[in-house]
Amino acid sequence: MVERVDAEKLSEHTITNVWNVHEFCQRHRLCEEEERHLTLLFGAFASSRELLHNAKRAPRWRY
Repeated sequence: MVERVDAEKLSEHTITNVWNVHEFCQRHRLCEEEERHLTLLFGAFASSRELLHNAKRAPRWRY
């Protein structure tokens, strides 16, 4: 469901950052499978906190 929100009604003290899931995955170098997983969980947009806590990224060890 899409709801229109007027910018004037929003509080200026809001600290929740909302990200596009695709842009978040590109910025954090996540694979397409992980992007698909996050999109299924949250849809096209989610807060940065939700994305950071639910993203799984394989460690890149240096040998």
